[in-house]
Amino acid sequence: MHEFTQNYRAVLAHYGMQPSANTAGCANQNGDVEQSHFRFKQAVDQALRVRGTRDFGSRCDYEHFLGELVRQRNLTRTQRFEADRAALKPLPEAPLDFTREVTVRVSRFSLIRVLNNHYSVPSRLIGASLKVRIRSEILDLYHGQAHVLTLPRLTGRNQRRIDYRHLIWSLVRKPGAFAAYCYRDELFPTTTFRRAYDALLAATPTKADREYLRLLHLAASTSETEIDRAIGRLMDDQRIPTLETVRELVTSPAPTSVPKIGKAAINLRDYDALIPTWSSHA
Repeated sequence: MHEFTQNYRAVLAHYGMQPSANTAGCANQNGDVEQSHFRFKQAVDQALRVRGTRDFGSRCDYEHFLGELVRQRNLTRTQRFEADRAALKPLPEAPLDFTREVTVRVSRFSLIRVLNNHYSVPSRLIGASLKVRIRSEILDLYHGQAHVLTLPRLTGRNQRRIDYRHLIWSLVRKPGAFAAYCYRDELFPTTTFRRAYDALLAATPTKADREYLRLLHLAASTSETEIDRAIGRLMDDQRIPTLETVRELVTSPAPTSVPKIGKAAINLRDYDALIPTWSSHA
């Protein structure tokens, strides 16, 4: 709470505004902001009901929907806003940077901890100090002055975002660590990979970890989609998806039949019908 107050006062000082305090325990004094928020949520719900569906093709479409709703609701507030704007002072020339910066060190497990959440980073950064610029929805990671990675920001606490492509290069050299790895579930990118590991575990329990990590390494260095498809074909044929069998399918894909295209019969008299005056010219 003290940190929030400091940040809030910094914003007010930057824009030259004077704060006012509410009476502790009097929730009604926040009524203007809370009621406006409540009314807007109601307006969104009603607009979605009228629209007939709550599904959107993309997040950009949903943001455009909300922006149009806000614009329509603000049409009735134009005169009052213009009256307030006439009394506003010019803003400071230097814009306020709303990003927060923290410095973190990459652990030997290729992980960083930002705001009580864990993120994986490329293993080449193990031991390095990174500067993290925290934005509303993303994290920008810098090593010195060089930008090295952008990650989607997690909400809440004790969440994790683990990308197997960041970790596989070190895990494949130490396959024994896979069995007790605390983020092992994140190393199954699809259900097909999970099925492959279970099949390897049933066939060769002592070599399953090593063999699966080699498959994951192949997916990271080539194409996850192709490896997933190859594993699926092997599983459908009741075969064990070892590295050799998967690699064989990827390098020698099943031939696809080429459709036969018949030669179309062309009647030149059809073109004569497109020229009504052909006979006279002839």
